This record gives sequence, structure tokens and C-alpha cells, in this order.
Amino acid sequence: MKKIASFTVDHRKIKPWVYISRIDGDITTYDVRMRKPNTGDVLSNSVLHSMEHLFATMVRNSEMADRVIYFGPMGCQTGFYLLIRDADNAEVVSIIKRILRDISVYDGEMPGASEIECGNYRNLDVGAAAKEAASYLKEIEALTENDLRYEE
Repeated sequence: MKKIASFTVDHRKIKPWVYISRIDGDITTYDVRMRKPNTGDVLSNSVLHSMEHLFATMVRNSEMADRVIYFGPMGCQTGFYLLIRDADNAEVVSIIKRILRDISVYDGEMPGASEIECGNYRNLDVGAAAKEAASYLKEIEALTENDLRYEE
């Protein structure tokens, strides 16, 4: 069986950052890596779930809303994938940072936090997501559109 693209990257070299994982035609997949893989330091399910609800809602309400294909967690619990159509890397980096800033100070109600809207609505925590967003933003503050490649 052919390996999928994400399995061809040496995960020992990945650190918390944002990377271009792949480009398929007009769709760019960003690896929004919040934890160093294989260290045992993973995002809790509650933080993953909460960040997913907040980030996905905010990015789908941003100026690139009509180009957002997907935002969701990695099964390994170390980050997220963000898929954007016709991506401009500088714009994506800017929006990621802005949304992280917005989440880090967010004190409203969690979007989609009801039994009708979510299959695990009790497992959401605005405060935990805000703390995680602030911490990750410090990690990637220096990130520019020229820094999106995995290390060789």
C-alpha cells in the first residue's frame, strides 16, 4: 500500500510550529503542530475539542471563510490540520495568529456547546482553550510565510 504524505515526514524533527503538509491542486493542508510528537506530551481531548470548536468557528467567520475546507484535530493529539483553497501563505499565517490571539482572550460561550449541536458537548472548556492558544501563540510568534517547510 502507498504511504500517505503525513507518514513520510520524520516526526522526530517536528516541533511546535505551522507547516505546509501538502498541496493538492488548489488546496493547501497546513499542519498546525502544537506539541512535539512522541514525547508523551499530548493535547487532552478536552483541549483538542475546545480548540476545534473555537478555531473552526472563527476561521469559518474570517475573511477567508469561503476558502476554508476543514479544520480538525490530528489523531495523535499533537495538533490540527487546516485545509484552505487558493491559500495565500502570508494571509493564512496572519489569520492563524489572529485567531489564536482571539481565542486566548475569549470569554464568551463555547460555540456548538449543546446536545443538539455536538456529540460530546460536555467535554468543552473555554478557559483551557484560551490558555492553550496563548501558550501556542508564544511558540509561533516569529512564524512567517517563509517558515512553513518541514526541516530536512
